[in-house]
Amino acid sequence: MKRRDITRLSCAGALWSLVHGWAWAGTGERLGFLLLHGKNPGGPDTPVYNNLVAAIDRENWLSLVPDMPWSRRRYLAGNWDQAMQEVAGHVQALRDRGASRIVLVGHSMGCPAAMSFAARGGAVDALVLLAPGHAPRGYYTWNSSKAVRESIDEARALVSAGKGEEGTHRFNDFNQGRALTLVATAKNYLSFFDPESDAEMGRTAPRVPAAVPVLSVIGEKDPLFKLIKDYYVNKLPANPRSEYLEVTGGHIDTPNVAADQVVAWTKKVLLS
Repeated sequence: MKRRDITRLSCAGALWSLVHGWAWAGTGERLGFLLLHGKNPGGPDTPVYNNLVAAIDRENWLSLVPDMPWSRRRYLAGNWDQAMQEVAGHVQALRDRGASRIVLVGHSMGCPAAMSFAARGGAVDALVLLAPGHAPRGYYTWNSSKAVRESIDEARALVSAGKGEEGTHRFNDFNQGRALTLVATAKNYLSFFDPESDAEMGRTAPRVPAAVPVLSVIGEKDPLFKLIKDYYVNKLPANPRSEYLEVTGGHIDTPNVAADQVVAWTKKVLLS
């Protein structure tokens, strides 16, 4: 499969558009889906979005799966603010290609990124959060991720000493039960891992605009299955169009399992 770091439009969809282009002119509606992948080793080449991209193609909507700073190739590039600027650029790319409304989709670490972008005033019409992951507050308090807590404390000490941008250091990460190591400046590391940063879902959830509907989906075998409601879902502003959905499967397969439900929900909240 080719890299999906450009807008995906199937050949069949392109032909349909040429033949029936009047329909889009009449409705003025073409949805654009920006799909943010999960953390290393996740990336735009992983198959987690295969079913969802195919479902989007069948509707002749637009999809974009860019290579984000937490992919295998870039892990971990820059800081959170720069990541949000990248998201803004990808949203604009979808609009330039004809998207009239934007659905921002996240899987795992892509979820806090999607929430943060919306919380900062990013122009999106709906959020879809699939198997939310990356939990700085949890990493700092859970015994299983003690090494991450130590790295956060180390990075905070470096920043307090005025060394937040001096050189790079090896810091710890924790992903789906696996300990990981990354290289970054202390300041950049904290922008992704500090419990008080915008990368923390519990912190950004209350700041998501109340007008933006949110679909949260989690698999029954996901490590956060019993925790996710209290962690961020219950902190979202009330919106009658927002929904919480539990599906079969685990963390990795949730986007594929829930593909049809995502499309159905999107139609209901944006096109009905």
